[in-house]
Amino acid sequence: MKVEKFKVLLYLKKSGLDKNGKAPIMGRITLNRTMAQFGCKLSCTPKLWNPRESRLDGKSKEAVEVNAKIDKLLLAINSAYESLVERKTDFDAKAIKDLFQCSADTQMTLLKQLDAIIADIESRIGIDYKKGTLPNYQYTRLTLGLFVKKRYGTDDVAFGELDEQFIREYMDFCLDERGLALETCRIAFKAGHSERYHFMHFKLPQKKENPPKALTREDFLKIRDLEIPERRKSLALTRDLFLFACYTGTAYADTVSITEENLFRDEEGSLWLKYHRKKNKMLARVKLLPEALAMLEKYKDPTRPTLLPPQEFRVLRGNMKSLRVLSGISMDLVYHVGRHSFASLVTLEEGVPIETISKMLGHNNIQTTQIYARVTPKKLFEDMDKFIEANKDFMFVL
Repeated sequence: MKVEKFKVLLYLKKSGLDKNGKAPIMGRITLNRTMAQFGCKLSCTPKLWNPRESRLDGKSKEAVEVNAKIDKLLLAINSAYESLVERKTDFDAKAIKDLFQCSADTQMTLLKQLDAIIADIESRIGIDYKKGTLPNYQYTRLTLGLFVKKRYGTDDVAFGELDEQFIREYMDFCLDERGLALETCRIAFKAGHSERYHFMHFKLPQKKENPPKALTREDFLKIRDLEIPERRKSLALTRDLFLFACYTGTAYADTVSITEENLFRDEEGSLWLKYHRKKNKMLARVKLLPEALAMLEKYKDPTRPTLLPPQEFRVLRGNMKSLRVLSGISMDLVYHVGRHSFASLVTLEEGVPIETISKMLGHNNIQTTQIYARVTPKKLFEDMDKFIEANKDFMFVL
C-alpha cells in the first residue's frame, strides 16, 4: 500500500466543557483520503492549550501530566500505524484507530507483563519455584518502574515503543537487572503480546568471571565494630545478619530460614547448626562460634518461627551499601561476601582443612570450595613456616 499522507491532529472540543471548566481533547487521524475521529479520554483547561503544538503550554502540574499522556497516545497511534504497514496489506484511518484503541485498552505492556510473570511465580512458590527467587523479580519491577517513569514520564510503556536504546539505557540505569527485563520482553513476544521482538539481535555483554571476594581481617573488624545509632534499627539488623554469615557461612536464604529444628548438640555439649541449603539441598553442618550463639540469643523471639528475623531483600541490599560507606571499605559489599569470608578468613586462615570447610558450606564438590577458600599471603607464610619447622632436621638434596 502506498501512503501519500499520514497525519494525527489533536484539538479541543470547546462546546463540551465539564463542571471544572475543562474541555475534552479530541483526535483526528488522516491517512491518504480517509479520516477517523476519536476521543483521547483527556481534558484540559482551554487557556493552556496550544493548537499549533497540540500540547499544553507551561510547566504546571496539569500541563506536565497531560502532555505526558499525549506523548504516550501519539506513540501508540504511530506504533499501530507501523504495525499495519508491516503487514503489507491495504488499510485506512479507521483501521489505525481501531488497532491503537484496542491496544490502549487491552495490550500487554512491559510492566503489566512483568507483573503477570511475578504473579505466576508467586502462585508456584513451593511447587517448582523457591521463595528466594521472588525478590530478584520484585527488585527488577521496582527499578524498571522507576526507569520507565524517568524516561517516559508514564507508569508503563507499550512494547511497540521499545527499541535497543531502551535496554541500553536501562543497563546504565541498573546493570544487575537487565537480564530479567530482556527476558520479560522475550516472554511477551512469544505470548503474542508484541508483534515484533525488538531486541532480537541484542546480546547482553558477557560478565567477567571474577573470583569470590572475602573481607580482610581489617575490613571485617571495621564492620563488626561500627557504631550504629539506635534509631537505625534496620541497618543494625543488616549488619548482624551479615556477621552471622561471616560466623557460619550461611547464604541469606538459609540465614533467615533456620529454626530451632536446625540446632543440635554433640556429645560434648557444643551447639551445631545443621540445615539443607536452599540452593542445592546439600546438607551443611557447622559448629556455632560464641559470636553466632550471641547473635541467636540477641534475636530470640518465641513468637517467630525462625531464629533470626527476615529482612526485605531490597532493604538489605541498600543497607549493605550503607555499611560499606560508613565502614570506609573500598570493595563492593554484598551479603554473599559473608559466606566467602567464613570460607577464607574464619576457617581456612585458622587452619581448618578444606575438606572440612566443604562440608560446612554444603558444597557438591571440593572444587567449589577451593574457589571460595582463597589462600591468603598470611596463610601461605604460616604454612611455609610450619613446613620449615617440621622438616628442619632433614637435609634435602636437589
